[in-house]
Amino acid sequence: MGWFCHGWGFGGMNGTLMYLWMFIWFFFWATAIFLAYRLIKGLIPVTSPAVKCDYQTPFDILKKRYAAGEISREDFEKMKEDLERS
Repeated sequence: MGWFCHGWGFGGMNGTLMYLWMFIWFFFWATAIFLAYRLIKGLIPVTSPAVKCDYQTPFDILKKRYAAGEISREDFEKMKEDLERS
């Protein structure tokens, strides 16, 4: 027990200073873990099923125009052949 009282145990700290250092170390590690979490979370791309892709192919647009009655069947067939060639 003599080694503890003479400065070997916690560097001669009294109880209050020991708890202060424990709090400082806890705060340090909590901050380091939080920052690592935020860094890793920022590197992982978010893929959510709620995110809807609005990309439409030219053929999708052509089908919608034909379905809406904007173009005739002959125009649709001609434009479809043009798209298939390119």
